[in-house]
Parts: sequence; structure tokens; C-alpha cells
Amino acid sequence: MENVTEGKWESLPVKLNDDILKTLDELGFTHMTPVQSACIPLFMSNKDVAAEAVTGSGKTLAFVIPILEILLKREDKLKKMQVGALIVTPTRELALQISEVMGRFIQSFPQFRQILLIGGSNPIADVEKFKTLGANIVIATPGRLEDMFRRKADGLDLASSVKTLDVLVLDEADRLLDMGFEASLNAILGFLPKQRRTGLFSATQTQELEKLVRAGLRNPVRITVKEKGAAASSVQKTPARLSNYYTICRTEEKFNTLVAFLRQHKHEKQLVFFSTCACVEYYGMALKALVKNVTILCIHGKMKDKRNKIFSEFRELKSGVLVCTDVMARGIDIPEVNWVLQYDPPSSASAFVHRCGRTARIGNQGSALVFLLPMEESYVNFLSINQKCPLQRMPPVKDVVDVLSKVKALSLRDRAVFEKGMRAFVSYVQGYAKHECSLIFRVKDLDFAALARGFALLRMPKMPELRGKTFPDFAQEAVDTDSIRFKDKNREKQRQKALLALREREASAPGKRSFAKNKAWSKQSSKRDRRKKMAAKRKLDEGSDVDEEDMRELLSDTRLLKKLKKGKISEEDFETQVTAGRRSRDRATGPARGDDSGTEDEMRGCPPP
Repeated sequence: MENVTEGKWESLPVKLNDDILKTLDELGFTHMTPVQSACIPLFMSNKDVAAEAVTGSGKTLAFVIPILEILLKREDKLKKMQVGALIVTPTRELALQISEVMGRFIQSFPQFRQILLIGGSNPIADVEKFKTLGANIVIATPGRLEDMFRRKADGLDLASSVKTLDVLVLDEADRLLDMGFEASLNAILGFLPKQRRTGLFSATQTQELEKLVRAGLRNPVRITVKEKGAAASSVQKTPARLSNYYTICRTEEKFNTLVAFLRQHKHEKQLVFFSTCACVEYYGMALKALVKNVTILCIHGKMKDKRNKIFSEFRELKSGVLVCTDVMARGIDIPEVNWVLQYDPPSSASAFVHRCGRTARIGNQGSALVFLLPMEESYVNFLSINQKCPLQRMPPVKDVVDVLSKVKALSLRDRAVFEKGMRAFVSYVQGYAKHECSLIFRVKDLDFAALARGFALLRMPKMPELRGKTFPDFAQEAVDTDSIRFKDKNREKQRQKALLALREREASAPGKRSFAKNKAWSKQSSKRDRRKKMAAKRKLDEGSDVDEEDMRELLSDTRLLKKLKKGKISEEDFETQVTAGRRSRDRATGPARGDDSGTEDEMRGCPPP
């Protein structure tokens, strides 16, 4: 279904509840967006929906309204512990936002109660809240929701509560899969009744998403909402009212340009995206010192308890800067964002589109700017072709001054800044090496000396990528960096204590320090990669005909064979140990597999009935 035109809520083929219409009017939503006018009637007429629409197109109301309409029309009214609707979303910020929207609507329906299940809070507190207050609408992130399904021992039987489920919504479904939640989603789907309505909402379509559509939806109606005026063969994926710019900066001028831009737009609301959590920590600290009379907040995925508070605070601001990672790139609706600044291009092209979509939402004007190094300029053409996202070059930012010397001064005064800078540099190089568009973003093209100057480092960090290299173009500060103290007296006290312990250890055993040869950090597998490998291994084990005992035997024999090849044992020892090992295992496991003398229950280690 394409090119659906918007209209007033009263023009829908299905009549909405009067209280829902009243709330829409109070919120100022007088007209529907295309995705809303397409999804709401289908959802309400018992159809599963797979909707793809540009970011900022009003997808949240496209499922909040049908959920309430469906629950209101139930013949059997929901009891306190019966869940009628479940909304799963990838980040806690997005879950909070959906909860706020839902909360506005259910003020008119006191018979419904919602609960928010997200990370960053005590799971036992969530269990107690659910048991005490109950919930008919659950809004959750996948990890916490899966955990709640396994809390029967704590008195919460969520599997029984969802037997009454009418509607499941997977919001930002493509990112749910990108973030590695596939296993959690499969576990959650296993608890849910098959007879339900399912809505799957995303801004992009992927092969993994297509698999989820086939697994979780029954003959879904597919909805693709395009921007007005976009040609069918060339669908622009960013909002129509977005002005999308790029600027080319030398490495040493990049941060100076950012600071100048922020100083010139003090009275506007801006998001600044960096590639890693460490870069957010470092540059956020520097911006707070350099851009005066502006509220600057920082948020990234490794923050636990603070994230919700920071997100809520920034939403309320009329102007200010939020320094962030891609944790803020998807689905987040922050009112009146004027500029989205991408200091570092994201690791994937689709994330570029989602970042831009934090501004120019639901028909509003907005602007986005990406900072590129000279060697990265071909990324502009790549985005135009790959993501249907044209960019125009921005005139050079005026009144750019050198602020890097001031950042160095901050590092000299406080070891916390110095250490954050070193970590930021290392994390940037590591992230650069893992960029999806590896033909454009290549570590071998990086000028490490210029990069270190751009990071305002006092010295080059010790990292495998730099081993054996010299950097005549980098002037190291004439200071012993070990002498730089923490501004925080407690941290400095702990550091001095650790240094003393190290000196004592070295004095008692001189010359015994050994260093393992590290693999370049940019080439090390990430935690996510390792998790994928472990999951694949588990899957292989589950589908294998080889049982656990045979696998142990095989591993034991392999180890002995390696010892034999290395000459650590003789052939006679090898035969003896293999034979002895098998005899002991046979005695431990009882009858052999071909012996029918035991019952099936006994073979499994269970007592006979």
C-alpha cells in the first residue's frame, strides 16, 4: 500500500472512541500522517501489519490508537494481571517515550494500567510493582522482558498473564535485530499466544527483518509510506523538510569547527553524534569547558541509572546540546531539534538516515550536518546512491579558532581528562576499523599524528596499531604524564596507592615483568562478534547428533593425540590412556548405547515410575 494521503481523524473508515479523539485534539494532532491513516484501519480490522516509513513519520500513534481501540472492544474485560497488549522496543529511551504517549491516552481509561519494563532499574522492584498493581499494557525492552518471563520463582507468572494477549507491536524492529536481540525475541515469541494481532514497524527493510515477518506475522499487509514527490524508483529515506549538509575538515580542524558552530548556534537545540562512548565522555567534557552559557548533556549506552534522567532533562530544554552515541539515533522523539551534527559518520549507512531523522519530524523543518575528512568525501556519493540521501556542501564555518591548546591544558590539570582522551583515541581507531563501508573508511588511510593532534593528546597512546611507527609530525608535550594528578582527591589517593604497590612488586621481583603480544585492537573481535560465534556454536551443538559424552570423549582423545605429536607421550602411553579413559567412562555411564537392558527413563538418568 503506497502513497496514502493524510486526512482528519474523522475521515477514517472506522470510527475512533470519543475519548481518543478528545486526547488527540488536546495534543494538537488534528490531522493524520500517511502511516497512521494506513495502519489504524488495518490493525482495527484484525490484520497483521508490517509498516516501513521514514523516521519521524508518526509511527507511535499508528499503533497506540489501535491498541486502545482493540482493548476497548474486548468482550471479556481484562483483569488486573491480564496483559492485552505488549510493545517491544530496542532502547529504554524509546520505551519511555512510548510510555509517555500511552499514559496521555489512558488517563481517559482508568480500567487500563500500563507498566514499563526496561533496564537501569531493579528487576525485583519491577516484579513487585507488577504483582501489586498489575498491568494490561506492557512496554518493554527485550532483555528485561525476557528476564521477567523467568521470574516465576519470585512470584511473577508472566507467561500466564500474556495468555490473554490481543496485540504485539515490535517497534524499530530492524534495530531490534541489529542490536543482537534475535535470541531474546525468539524466546519472548515462544511465550505468546499464536492468535494475536502483530504490528512490525521500522524505517528500513532488511533480510533479517523479512525472516521475522515470516516467523511472527500471519499474511501481513505490507505498508510502505513514501515522502511526497519521491519517485517510485528513488525513494528518499530522510524527511522531506530536512536540509542535509556536509562539510570537509582537516583532522586538526574538525573539533575547532564543531566548537565554532556550537558557539554560533547557542540558542538552538542540537544533537552531536560521536562514534563511541569514550569519545562522548571526552569531547563532552571538553565542550562543557569551551562552549559557555549552554546546557551540554552527555548520554551513551554504557550509562546505566543516569540515562533516563538525562534524556528527560534534554527533552524539556528549549535550547542546548546533547552529546551522544547511536543509542539516540532511532525512534527517539525530542521536541524541536534544530540541528543534528554527525561529528563521526556512523558505522552503517542506515544509521546515518536514522540520526538525521531526529530533526524535521512530522512535517517540521530541521537541518543535519556531517563532518568528513578529505579522504572520506566519496561517502557523500555513497549515501546518495545507497540510502537515497542527497547532501549539499555547506559553506565553511566562520570564525574558527584553535581551541585544542585549551583542551591540552584541561588534560594537564586533570588526569581524568588526559585518560579520557587516550581512551577516546583508541576507541575511535577501533571503531573506524569496523566501519561497514570499509572501502572509504580505512585505518591505513588515517594520519595518526594528525589524528592525535586533533584529539589534543599530550602523547601518543601505547597501542598495537602504532607499534614500530614513528611520528615526527607529532610534537609530544614535554611533561611526564605519570605526574599528572586527578582533580578528584579520592581518585588520586587510590592511584598513588596503586603506584606504590606496583613499585614494591617490581622491587621484590626485578626483571620478571612479561608482556603478552597483543593483537591490534582494531582487529580484535568485538563482544558482539564473540556472542554471535557462541550462539552459532550452541545452535550447532543443539542440532548435532553427537551427544555430550561423545563430545567429551572426542576432545579428550584429541588432547592426547596432540601430546603424542609433540612427543610429550609415547605411542604406548597414548594407547593406555585412551583405553583407560573409555573404560572409566563406560563404568560411569552404565550400559552401553547398544544395550537394551535399561529402561528409557533409566538411560536418561531418571528413576522408573
